Amino acid sequence: MKLLFLTLGDMPSIKHHEIYPDLLREFIKNGHEVYVACARERRYNLPTELFEEAGAKLLKIHVGNITKTNIIEKGISTVLIGQQYKVAIKKYFSNVKFDLVMYSTPPITLAGVVEYVKKRDDAKTYLLLKDIFPQNAVDIGVLSKKGIKGIIYRFFRRKEKKLYAISDRIGCMSQANVNYIIEHNPEIELQKVEVCPNSIEVFDKSVSEEEKIVIRNKYNIPLDKKVLVYGGNLGKPQGIDFLIECLRSLEKNEEVFFLIVGDGTEYPKIEKYVCDEKPHDVCLMKSLPKEDYDLMVGACDVGMIFLDHRFTIPNFPSRILSYMQAKIPVLAVTDSNTDIGQVIVKGSFGWWCESNDVGMFAKNVKIIAESDLKEKGELSYQYLNRHYSTKSSYMIIQKFLRGSNE
Repeated sequence: MKLLFLTLGDMPSIKHHEIYPDLLREFIKNGHEVYVACARERRYNLPTELFEEAGAKLLKIHVGNITKTNIIEKGISTVLIGQQYKVAIKKYFSNVKFDLVMYSTPPITLAGVVEYVKKRDDAKTYLLLKDIFPQNAVDIGVLSKKGIKGIIYRFFRRKEKKLYAISDRIGCMSQANVNYIIEHNPEIELQKVEVCPNSIEVFDKSVSEEEKIVIRNKYNIPLDKKVLVYGGNLGKPQGIDFLIECLRSLEKNEEVFFLIVGDGTEYPKIEKYVCDEKPHDVCLMKSLPKEDYDLMVGACDVGMIFLDHRFTIPNFPSRILSYMQAKIPVLAVTDSNTDIGQVIVKGSFGWWCESNDVGMFAKNVKIIAESDLKEKGELSYQYLNRHYSTKSSYMIIQKFLRGSNE
């Protein structure tokens, strides 16, 4: 089978241990031919190029800046990207007949590309739904359903519906995602939507007590406190103002230490808080190389997830997987619409509270400070192995393909 994977992000290497390269390597291991079309943003000043690597062909397409830029440039680049992908695929993959087109959201503006390849090659199409846009932008005030922003919202909403319509199967991150898509898009056939969660190639990335001491000393992290780490994007979806409130509420706590590692549009806010108020129990770091970050997570005690309480869509952040792989439990601080907290609590590998309740956050931290976390860490890793392995996701997609060929 020939598989074309479309993604808005850059894929530096098919060998990287991240959700998409991991899943694609699972296809390669099972004898399939893998082709990737990914973005190469204008800031790098590099042309469109085709590479071959580890059994895959990677087409890096020169596009406008869509990350780390202002909303106007991001919007224009997002609108243009579909046509740029189509031109590149026609040029570089004109002689390849694809059996399956797999793609993720964002962006919904790849709908035209998916439709083109589907019609050209009579290919099956599988959407990995990672982002429900434009509603997520409405939830946090970036877009609106009224005024000028409402025009933009309706444009993207039409694109979203078109993407769902041309997808033969929609794989959602969790059951809450499935329920949301069906409820808000009644035209979609029920059997078209299923759970196909974020997944990774599972490795034990826990560290020994001796390694933990070395790593903590390297980054000046206390040895005598429970360390709660947040790693990832620091943007509007994470509700950084609430995160700062939570940190302030525990400034006199002597039992825990907070490590914040990441970057994003809201990074300056938390940087200002740390510089101005100099909390003794908070360390803020810019993003680290993935290998260093994974080691540091393993030296911590609990991983944290933050989502803005205004979200009406059920997000399921993939960063939870790095915590589970490090065999540490998870504290999810989210809106009430996502089911990530239910999964964590039901699986007995962590805690959950709403991201508008500082008191409950403090209560959970107190429980963590007084708990032996080893058992929950083991349960976290076991749950990862059972539910979020790329082998599981591969089998879900293969089941769809077998069914569509019967």
